[in-house]
Amino acid sequence: MEEGYDKVVMDRRFCIAPMMDCSDRHSRFFLRLFSSNILLYTEMITAAAILNGDRDHLLGFSDEEHPLAVQLGGSDPQQLYRAAQICKQYGYDEINLNCGCPSDRVQSGSFGACLMKDPLLVADCVAALKNATNLPVTVKHRTGIDQQEDYAIFANFAEAQIDAGAEALIVHARNAWLQGLNPKQNREIPALKYDWVYRLKGDFPSHQIVINGGIKTLDACREHLKQVDGVMLGREPYQNPYLLHNVDRQIFNQTEVESVSRIAMLHRVYPYIEQQLGQGMPLTRMIRHIIGLFHGQPNARRWRRYLSENAYRKSAGIETLYRAERLVS
Repeated sequence: MEEGYDKVVMDRRFCIAPMMDCSDRHSRFFLRLFSSNILLYTEMITAAAILNGDRDHLLGFSDEEHPLAVQLGGSDPQQLYRAAQICKQYGYDEINLNCGCPSDRVQSGSFGACLMKDPLLVADCVAALKNATNLPVTVKHRTGIDQQEDYAIFANFAEAQIDAGAEALIVHARNAWLQGLNPKQNREIPALKYDWVYRLKGDFPSHQIVINGGIKTLDACREHLKQVDGVMLGREPYQNPYLLHNVDRQIFNQTEVESVSRIAMLHRVYPYIEQQLGQGMPLTRMIRHIIGLFHGQPNARRWRRYLSENAYRKSAGIETLYRAERLVS
């Protein structure tokens, strides 16, 4: 277990969202290669799973992934308290509470977006997380649930979490419809309310507010950063990871950082893939996170097709990637 990443103040200017079935340790290792500054998140892990499951499998990560936040799911303050202590032992840099996921499975467990119905319970959960460790605690939530269109309800929820000790609020700038929409539709159909997030920052100027939802370019990120403290992207950099090759220069103002080609980024991840293959990890578990590297480039379709057809084979090794690389070189 790690001792933790020593960072006094978390830089949340640019974050990669926690995404179920996407934000695993292989994805995080690959995305970290683009920048040492991005704040990465695990996919949501329930407090109950941490207390009762295979902790090394759920919580293990590589030193290179820092700074890294763990996102917890749960609504029982005592469970969250104990889970947070375990996460601290594993060396995470931040603990985030999920109050934004609208899926039926999450709702049935009484956590995620449905928690926005009970801001005081969420505040109790935040307080428990704060009491468990000295790590920063943040909350990821929506602008509201269902057809709720009252800014005051949204602001009251946010204020309760700030009063409980949340260091930052990460706001997916859409309502979550708990009935009638699936998770994918919940990322696309409810109207974006960027103005609500900007207004929240104005109402709580001393607290960090991070905006999430529908953001697809670094230029858009820079515009949002004129109004709030940070931006969080999810699907776009996962599907088009090379978007991140300019993030240090454009977001973190590190003008001395040189641009790196897609092929060079591929070569950077080869040693990790070889190491994981040597430990018995199937190639397909890692390939799915880098398959979008050549998004929008000539022969990108050939690259994706070759890997899709061959990486799943039991005999697939690093040579499979070498052959795929020749299709885009």
